[in-house]
Amino acid sequence: MDTRLIKDIARKYTPEQIEGCITQEIETGRNICLADANSEKIVNELSKAEVIRELADEGMTLADALRELARRMRLVQSGFQEDKQ
Repeated sequence: MDTRLIKDIARKYTPEQIEGCITQEIETGRNICLADANSEKIVNELSKAEVIRELADEGMTLADALRELARRMRLVQSGFQEDKQ
């Protein structure tokens, strides 16, 4: 995960604009938010940026939003089992 890139996108674009870029990338293979040769990587990075921007719009700092995204990703990867520590 390229955190600097994701934070830059989250700063520049609204969640709606990022969603539009995801749709553009899926439909046309191009978008205005992020250029890369790998379409799958683009959709993944834009999706992460969209979550971060939504959390930031709710009042979180970008750093806290990034940590929350990482927590959610770990939760999904562990099969939805919360750490009991």
